[in-house]
Amino acid sequence: MSDSLQSGAFIIAGLLFILALAGLSKHETSRRGNILGSVGMGVALVVTVLATQLGVESGGEKVGGLPTWGLAAILAPMLVGAGIGVFRALRVEMTGMPQLIALFHSFVGLAAVLVGWVSYLEGAPEHNVGLHYGELFIGVFIGAVTFTGSIIAYLKLSAKMKSKPLALPHHNLINGAAVLAFIGLTVWFVILPADQHIGQGNTGLMLLSAMTVIALLLGLHLVAAIGGGDMPVVVSMLNSYSGWAAAAAGFTLGNDLLIITGALVGSSGAYLSYIMCKAMNRSFMGVIMGGFGSDGAVVGEAKDYGEHREITAPEVAELLKDSSSVVIAPGYGMAVAQAQSAVADLTAKLRARGVDVRFAIHPVAGRLPGHMNVLLAEAKVPYDIVFEMDEINDDFPDVDVVLVIGANDTVNPAALDDPSSPIAGMPVLHVWEAGQVIVFKRSMATGYAGVQNPLFFNENTAMLFGDAKVRVEDIIRAMA
Repeated sequence: MSDSLQSGAFIIAGLLFILALAGLSKHETSRRGNILGSVGMGVALVVTVLATQLGVESGGEKVGGLPTWGLAAILAPMLVGAGIGVFRALRVEMTGMPQLIALFHSFVGLAAVLVGWVSYLEGAPEHNVGLHYGELFIGVFIGAVTFTGSIIAYLKLSAKMKSKPLALPHHNLINGAAVLAFIGLTVWFVILPADQHIGQGNTGLMLLSAMTVIALLLGLHLVAAIGGGDMPVVVSMLNSYSGWAAAAAGFTLGNDLLIITGALVGSSGAYLSYIMCKAMNRSFMGVIMGGFGSDGAVVGEAKDYGEHREITAPEVAELLKDSSSVVIAPGYGMAVAQAQSAVADLTAKLRARGVDVRFAIHPVAGRLPGHMNVLLAEAKVPYDIVFEMDEINDDFPDVDVVLVIGANDTVNPAALDDPSSPIAGMPVLHVWEAGQVIVFKRSMATGYAGVQNPLFFNENTAMLFGDAKVRVEDIIRAMA
């Protein structure tokens, strides 16, 4: 394969990745964005495999190339990995998507660690030895942090470990010391004489081993110290880490496309993390250094808000029949109950009766950025009635009824009224300003951040207890 052909294919793949990101920025073009990204990855894989098998011709000389059996050695693990990926993608529920993505991030981190180690054991190149070792060292560090951090995120999101933050004494100092140790080891590793890396004394090998262990422990501690309320930020943060790990592996391998792809994923993930932090009135460093959230226990000051009022499904149906404007605010509870299709059916019936129905989506609703949007799109809810928080918050005073389905922290007025609350300052949906608020919940338990919600005790709020899907279906039957 000629060098120009490989470069041209990589440019096309890179452009497809950029177009994919642009497509994913809007509901209407998201499917096209996914297709473009898939095509780009297909081009990248085919060209990379062919270049590895056939070698690359540059300046009349052939570089690389594998024997005939080499192609089988490459394709076999690719087919196994693809089979596992397709199997998991077909079986996973939307409620399991956040933890699945976290698990995928761990694979990217592990790959970066393995690439760095294998490249180091193969020996240094003839030129730019210091630069090569620096890229390698940083790539292993980012990959190791991503690997263990993603494993902990997976365990928390899948409820296999408690979401309550791990609060070790002086945990910020621990993190800072780990980063300083990494910087010192990097400098030492780069300036180390070539004969001391592998062979005489194996000093370089020991430095790389020590840094890998520190990075693995740092990734574990960083995410373990972050509470459940910040998990949406953690997912996008780990997405960014995995991108930078891939870019670092690209530098180590001399693969331009891997560098481009990693940089795109890393920068878009970092920007998404910024958006999530802004939506929660949190600083990015604040999330990393000590997030809020718990395993469901009340972490704020316990207050007596009075008695809540309950309502039945037929009563909600009558209320909706008499309404002209309805807003639905979904949360993770809707995903757990798999109520999105029933909610879509209710929406269709209300719109058929002439009711103006809209959806209010908080940026961190669910445990994954865009989680609610995907659920609603899956249920065939029209894109034009789905609004982000900033687009709809000012409209609540003119809304007759708000249905809060499985949401808690994102509709909590304590974020605005209680400076002592762990979620103080977090922008929320102002659902309490509507005429009537109906909250779908299984119980009066607190939300993922472990904060009681005074909304549940307001005079214009009524609680509809039970499984959200069942209760929505009850309402639909009562409206017939």
